Amino acid sequence: MADKTSFTKDEWTLLLKSPMIAGMAVTAADPSGLWGLLKESFAGGAALTKVATDSNANGLVKAVVADFSTSEGRSAARDGLKEEFSGAKPADIKTKSVESLREVSALLSAKAPGDAAAFKGWLQQISQSTAEAASEGGSLFGGGVQVSAAEKATLGEISGALGA
Repeated sequence: MADKTSFTKDEWTLLLKSPMIAGMAVTAADPSGLWGLLKESFAGGAALTKVATDSNANGLVKAVVADFSTSEGRSAARDGLKEEFSGAKPADIKTKSVESLREVSALLSAKAPGDAAAFKGWLQQISQSTAEAASEGGSLFGGGVQVSAAEKATLGEISGALGA
């Protein structure tokens, strides 16, 4: 099993950012207002919490979540996200996110082939949960669709980037 020592500092930071990037790609594809943004953000956080308590979770996924739960890990991820996405518009965020996930996929395949499928599946799950967290195109009182066409397209791009 791969762990933090299997990667360079920059590679590890990329893995730390990847769960947030997986959710950000979907959110940026079809921004859904304040409530939708909050719901979609909570979906990503819930995925981290779930792994932390899942004894059957993949070891590399657990290592990333454990490091992210430290102030150093959160700081590295936050600083990396700021550097990568500062000043970007939603369309740029989506494009950059998908490209980052492509880099994650290549990194996992090269340095952690035994963990790659589980880690990529986890990132896809985060993207899907984010897409399903808030209805799109409705109002405060309902309506809209659970997953918009733009989100569905982005989920397809994410799957392609992750090689799934």
